[in-house]
Amino acid sequence: MTRETPSVAVLPGDPRVEVQLRRSGRARRYSLRVSQLDGRVTLTLPTQAPLREGLDFLNERAEWVRGHLEQRPEAQSAVLGGELLFEGVLLPVRGASGLRAPRIEGGALLVPDNDARASARIQAFLKQAARDRLVAACDRHAAALGRRYGRITLRDTRSRWGSCTAQGDLMFSWRLIMAPPVVLDYVAAHEVAHLIEMNHSAAFWAQVARVCPDYARHRGWLRENGRQLHQVRFE
Repeated sequence: MTRETPSVAVLPGDPRVEVQLRRSGRARRYSLRVSQLDGRVTLTLPTQAPLREGLDFLNERAEWVRGHLEQRPEAQSAVLGGELLFEGVLLPVRGASGLRAPRIEGGALLVPDNDARASARIQAFLKQAARDRLVAACDRHAAALGRRYGRITLRDTRSRWGSCTAQGDLMFSWRLIMAPPVVLDYVAAHEVAHLIEMNHSAAFWAQVARVCPDYARHRGWLRENGRQLHQVRFE
Protein backbone atom coordinates (compact mmCIF):
# COMPACT_ATOMS: atom_id res chain seq x y z
CA MET A 1 0.00 0.00 0.00
CA THR A 2 1.18 3.49 -0.74
CA ARG A 3 1.08 6.12 1.97
CA GLU A 4 -2.00 7.91 0.58
CA THR A 5 -4.01 4.72 0.03
CA PRO A 6 -6.14 3.45 2.94
CA SER A 7 -6.33 -0.28 3.50
CA VAL A 8 -10.14 -0.49 3.59
CA ALA A 9 -13.05 1.21 1.87
CA VAL A 10 -16.73 0.84 2.72
CA LEU A 11 -19.73 0.36 0.49
CA PRO A 12 -22.62 2.10 2.25
CA GLY A 13 -26.00 0.44 2.59
CA ASP A 14 -27.57 -2.33 4.64
CA PRO A 15 -25.39 -4.10 5.46
CA ARG A 16 -22.26 -2.05 4.97
CA VAL A 17 -19.56 -3.95 3.08
CA GLU A 18 -15.88 -3.59 3.90
CA VAL A 19 -13.62 -3.72 0.86
CA GLN A 20 -9.90 -4.44 1.10
CA LEU A 21 -7.78 -2.09 -1.05
CA ARG A 22 -4.50 -3.19 -2.53
CA ARG A 23 -2.14 -1.74 -5.12
CA SER A 24 -0.30 -3.99 -7.54
CA GLY A 25 2.55 -3.20 -9.88
CA ARG A 26 1.30 -5.98 -12.15
CA ALA A 27 -2.26 -4.64 -12.41
CA ARG A 28 -3.15 -2.74 -15.59
CA ARG A 29 -6.72 -1.95 -14.62
CA TYR A 30 -9.04 -1.88 -11.63
CA SER A 31 -10.42 -5.27 -10.59
CA LEU A 32 -12.82 -6.59 -7.96
CA ARG A 33 -12.81 -10.02 -6.37
CA VAL A 34 -15.29 -11.61 -3.96
CA SER A 35 -13.80 -14.65 -2.21
CA GLN A 36 -16.13 -17.62 -2.24
CA LEU A 37 -14.36 -18.95 0.85
CA ASP A 38 -14.86 -16.13 3.33
CA GLY A 39 -16.71 -13.39 1.44
CA ARG A 40 -13.76 -11.00 1.52
CA VAL A 41 -14.09 -8.27 -1.11
CA THR A 42 -10.86 -6.93 -2.61
CA LEU A 43 -10.35 -3.99 -4.96
CA THR A 44 -7.01 -4.05 -6.77
CA LEU A 45 -5.63 -0.80 -8.19
CA PRO A 46 -2.65 -0.22 -10.50
CA THR A 47 0.25 1.35 -8.60
CA GLN A 48 -0.12 4.86 -10.02
CA ALA A 49 -3.90 4.90 -10.54
CA PRO A 50 -5.87 7.66 -8.74
CA LEU A 51 -7.62 6.38 -5.63
CA ARG A 52 -10.72 8.42 -6.45
CA GLU A 53 -11.16 6.63 -9.77
CA GLY A 54 -10.79 3.29 -8.01
CA LEU A 55 -13.50 4.18 -5.51
CA ASP A 56 -15.78 5.33 -8.33
CA PHE A 57 -15.17 1.97 -10.02
CA LEU A 58 -16.13 0.23 -6.77
CA ASN A 59 -19.33 2.24 -6.26
CA GLU A 60 -20.43 1.66 -9.86
CA ARG A 61 -20.24 -2.07 -9.22
CA ALA A 62 -21.85 -2.10 -5.79
CA GLU A 63 -24.81 -4.22 -6.99
CA TRP A 64 -22.42 -6.74 -8.55
CA VAL A 65 -20.56 -7.06 -5.24
CA ARG A 66 -23.75 -7.50 -3.19
CA GLY A 67 -25.11 -10.02 -5.69
CA HIS A 68 -22.02 -12.20 -5.35
CA LEU A 69 -22.14 -11.96 -1.56
CA GLU A 70 -25.78 -13.08 -1.54
CA GLN A 71 -24.94 -16.13 -3.65
CA ARG A 72 -22.40 -17.43 -1.14
CA PRO A 73 -23.51 -20.44 0.93
CA GLU A 74 -24.42 -19.57 4.48
CA ALA A 75 -21.73 -20.19 7.05
CA GLN A 76 -22.32 -23.09 9.43
CA SER A 77 -21.21 -23.16 13.05
CA ALA A 78 -19.75 -26.23 14.72
CA VAL A 79 -22.04 -26.32 17.75
CA LEU A 80 -23.99 -28.81 19.81
CA GLY A 81 -27.24 -29.66 18.09
CA GLY A 82 -25.85 -28.87 14.64
CA GLU A 83 -24.33 -31.00 11.91
CA LEU A 84 -20.76 -31.37 10.70
CA LEU A 85 -19.04 -33.07 7.79
CA PHE A 86 -16.55 -35.74 8.81
CA GLU A 87 -14.86 -37.83 6.14
CA GLY A 88 -17.55 -36.87 3.66
CA VAL A 89 -20.49 -37.80 5.90
CA LEU A 90 -22.78 -35.24 7.52
CA LEU A 91 -22.97 -36.17 11.20
CA PRO A 92 -25.21 -34.74 13.93
CA VAL A 93 -23.28 -33.12 16.78
CA ARG A 94 -24.68 -34.32 20.09
CA GLY A 95 -23.84 -33.72 23.70
CA ALA A 96 -23.04 -36.75 25.85
CA SER A 97 -22.37 -36.97 29.55
CA GLY A 98 -19.26 -38.65 30.90
CA LEU A 99 -17.06 -37.79 27.92
CA ARG A 100 -13.67 -36.13 28.29
CA ALA A 101 -13.16 -35.49 24.57
CA PRO A 102 -15.20 -35.64 21.33
CA ARG A 103 -15.52 -38.95 19.50
CA ILE A 104 -17.47 -40.58 16.68
CA GLU A 105 -20.00 -43.11 17.89
CA GLY A 106 -23.32 -44.41 16.61
CA GLY A 107 -23.28 -42.28 13.49
CA ALA A 108 -22.83 -39.03 15.44
CA LEU A 109 -20.08 -36.75 16.69
CA LEU A 110 -20.38 -36.84 20.46
CA VAL A 111 -19.09 -33.90 22.49
CA PRO A 112 -18.95 -33.49 26.28
CA ASP A 113 -22.35 -32.16 27.31
CA ASN A 114 -22.75 -28.58 28.54
CA ASP A 115 -19.22 -27.72 27.41
CA ALA A 116 -18.77 -23.98 26.83
CA ARG A 117 -15.72 -24.79 24.70
CA ALA A 118 -17.50 -27.35 22.51
CA SER A 119 -16.62 -25.61 19.26
CA ALA A 120 -12.92 -25.40 20.14
CA ARG A 121 -12.93 -29.05 21.22
CA ILE A 122 -14.54 -30.09 17.94
CA GLN A 123 -11.90 -28.17 16.01
CA ALA A 124 -9.10 -29.82 17.99
CA PHE A 125 -10.66 -33.23 17.35
CA LEU A 126 -10.80 -32.57 13.59
CA LYS A 127 -7.17 -31.39 13.52
CA GLN A 128 -5.92 -34.50 15.28
CA ALA A 129 -7.97 -36.79 13.05
CA ALA A 130 -6.64 -34.96 9.97
CA ARG A 131 -3.05 -35.33 11.16
CA ASP A 132 -3.49 -39.05 11.81
CA ARG A 133 -4.97 -39.68 8.35
CA LEU A 134 -2.49 -37.45 6.51
CA VAL A 135 0.58 -38.91 8.20
CA ALA A 136 -0.59 -42.44 7.35
CA ALA A 137 -1.33 -41.47 3.74
CA CYS A 138 1.97 -39.63 3.27
CA ASP A 139 3.91 -42.54 4.77
CA ARG A 140 2.23 -44.94 2.36
CA HIS A 141 2.70 -42.80 -0.76
CA ALA A 142 6.28 -41.81 0.09
CA ALA A 143 7.22 -45.46 0.50
CA ALA A 144 5.57 -46.34 -2.82
CA LEU A 145 7.47 -43.58 -4.62
CA GLY A 146 10.75 -44.27 -2.85
CA ARG A 147 11.01 -40.83 -1.27
CA ARG A 148 11.21 -39.40 2.26
CA TYR A 149 9.51 -36.23 3.41
CA GLY A 150 10.41 -33.84 6.21
CA ARG A 151 7.81 -32.60 8.65
CA ILE A 152 4.06 -32.28 8.23
CA THR A 153 2.33 -29.03 9.21
CA LEU A 154 -1.42 -28.42 9.38
CA ARG A 155 -2.93 -25.00 8.74
CA ASP A 156 -6.27 -23.44 7.94
CA THR A 157 -5.36 -22.19 4.47
CA ARG A 158 -7.76 -20.48 2.09
CA SER A 159 -5.93 -20.69 -1.23
CA ARG A 160 -4.51 -24.22 -1.28
CA TRP A 161 -5.11 -27.64 0.20
CA GLY A 162 -1.48 -28.58 0.48
CA SER A 163 2.08 -27.65 -0.43
CA CYS A 164 5.58 -29.10 -0.55
CA THR A 165 8.76 -27.13 0.07
CA ALA A 166 12.10 -27.62 -1.64
CA GLN A 167 13.31 -29.13 1.66
CA GLY A 168 10.60 -31.81 1.52
CA ASP A 169 8.33 -30.39 4.23
CA LEU A 170 4.61 -30.87 3.63
CA MET A 171 1.72 -28.61 4.59
CA PHE A 172 -1.97 -29.48 4.50
CA SER A 173 -5.29 -27.89 5.37
CA TRP A 174 -6.77 -29.73 8.32
CA ARG A 175 -10.22 -29.15 6.79
CA LEU A 176 -9.49 -32.06 4.46
CA ILE A 177 -10.77 -34.32 7.25
CA MET A 178 -14.26 -33.12 6.31
CA ALA A 179 -13.83 -34.38 2.72
CA PRO A 180 -14.26 -38.04 1.71
CA PRO A 181 -11.20 -40.12 2.67
CA VAL A 182 -10.27 -40.70 -0.98
CA VAL A 183 -10.04 -36.93 -1.48
CA LEU A 184 -7.73 -36.47 1.51
CA ASP A 185 -5.66 -39.37 0.20
CA TYR A 186 -5.40 -37.70 -3.22
CA VAL A 187 -4.09 -34.45 -1.73
CA ALA A 188 -1.49 -36.41 0.23
CA ALA A 189 -0.45 -38.20 -2.97
CA HIS A 190 -0.29 -34.88 -4.82
CA GLU A 191 2.10 -33.31 -2.33
CA VAL A 192 4.25 -36.41 -1.94
CA ALA A 193 4.62 -36.53 -5.74
CA HIS A 194 6.18 -33.07 -5.53
CA LEU A 195 9.12 -34.71 -3.76
CA ILE A 196 9.99 -36.02 -7.21
CA GLU A 197 8.64 -33.29 -9.51
CA MET A 198 8.41 -29.73 -8.13
CA ASN A 199 6.04 -28.66 -10.89
CA HIS A 200 2.74 -29.62 -12.48
CA SER A 201 4.16 -31.13 -15.67
CA ALA A 202 3.01 -34.35 -17.32
CA ALA A 203 5.83 -36.09 -15.47
CA PHE A 204 4.41 -34.86 -12.16
CA TRP A 205 0.89 -36.10 -12.89
CA ALA A 206 2.36 -39.45 -13.91
CA GLN A 207 3.83 -39.74 -10.42
CA VAL A 208 0.46 -38.88 -8.85
CA ALA A 209 -1.21 -41.53 -11.02
CA ARG A 210 1.24 -44.17 -9.77
CA VAL A 211 -0.17 -43.94 -6.25
CA CYS A 212 -3.62 -42.45 -6.96
CA PRO A 213 -4.87 -43.65 -10.37
CA ASP A 214 -8.30 -41.98 -9.97
CA TYR A 215 -6.83 -38.62 -8.99
CA ALA A 216 -8.78 -36.61 -11.60
CA ARG A 217 -12.12 -37.50 -10.00
CA HIS A 218 -10.94 -36.58 -6.50
CA ARG A 219 -9.41 -33.34 -7.79
CA GLY A 220 -12.78 -32.55 -9.37
CA TRP A 221 -14.55 -33.15 -6.06
CA LEU A 222 -12.43 -30.49 -4.41
CA ARG A 223 -13.11 -28.02 -7.18
CA GLU A 224 -16.85 -28.57 -6.88
CA ASN A 225 -17.20 -28.91 -3.11
CA GLY A 226 -14.07 -27.49 -1.52
CA ARG A 227 -15.58 -24.16 -0.57
CA GLN A 228 -18.24 -25.98 1.46
CA LEU A 229 -15.50 -27.09 3.84
CA HIS A 230 -14.54 -23.46 4.42
CA GLN A 231 -18.07 -22.46 5.40
CA VAL A 232 -17.78 -24.15 8.79
CA ARG A 233 -16.97 -21.69 11.55
CA PHE A 234 -15.48 -22.53 14.93
CA GLU A 235 -16.27 -20.00 17.64
